[in-house]
Amino acid sequence: MSARYILGRLLRALLTLLFVITFVFGIVHFVPGDPVDTILSDQASFEEREAMRRALHLDESLPQQYARFLSSIADGTLGYSFRRSGVTVASMIADVMPSTVILTLSSLLLAWAIALPLGAIAATLRGSLADRLAMAFAALGLAIPNIWLGPLLILVFAVNLRFLPIPGDDSSGFLGLILPSITLGTSLAAILTRQIRGSLGDVLGELYIVAARARGLGRLTILVKHALRNALLPVMTLGAAQLGALLSGAIVAEKIFERDGLGTLFLEAFFARDLPVVQGTVLLIASIYIGVNLLLDLAYGLVDRRASVAR
Repeated sequence: MSARYILGRLLRALLTLLFVITFVFGIVHFVPGDPVDTILSDQASFEEREAMRRALHLDESLPQQYARFLSSIADGTLGYSFRRSGVTVASMIADVMPSTVILTLSSLLLAWAIALPLGAIAATLRGSLADRLAMAFAALGLAIPNIWLGPLLILVFAVNLRFLPIPGDDSSGFLGLILPSITLGTSLAAILTRQIRGSLGDVLGELYIVAARARGLGRLTILVKHALRNALLPVMTLGAAQLGALLSGAIVAEKIFERDGLGTLFLEAFFARDLPVVQGTVLLIASIYIGVNLLLDLAYGLVDRRASVAR
């Protein structure tokens, strides 16, 4: 992999990040509503409101506020919360990030645990009932939105059957992690199932697979030792690229299941017009997404040198 290829990928990632920073700043500041109105009561005097506006630096021009935002990114604080005086956005994110990471990783593992056997069965038994059932699951997983699936799971397993805790009762324990992981991981499992079926089906038609069958190797040995190793590379790339989507989906899942996390922090800050927190959480999710895609680009350059030459 050439240095030119690496520098090109890094430059593209940095430019994308700069665009995201500017876009997030613009969107947040043009959303209707005044943070001062949210923080102070209706009985606040004009002098009190102006003093609050100066304290929050909202009296500055947009270029000045943008420069302050860039400075807060550079020093790692991401600014200071409007709601919690003297508390940095970075520290608030650090407090809730472990919960979001646990939910995201558990959803990712669940998605792979479902998709890998389903996709393999569908690819090896194309046209069978098992194949049709796997594809039906994939279609349902893509069609059902998280905002509908989450409450349905709560109603069935927490309220009616009482197998699992109601949201808020045990949101930090293992049992409280099951339903949000299913809610968040189902759509990814559906995507991966379809991808594994297609990729593995193509590999099973290759000449070296036919040769392995001719040598008398068993179906399971061919599948595990030969076919899956070559079929899973593009699928793993897709799965890693979906990490940003999982983090975005966590915003909905955490709210539905009353879990502390990045999503809950974002929503609370959004409705409270806590602009620095909103900017910081959105920027973090976007940065993770950009970082994952950068690593995937570099990984492709290492695995397939033709990619680094072509680009």
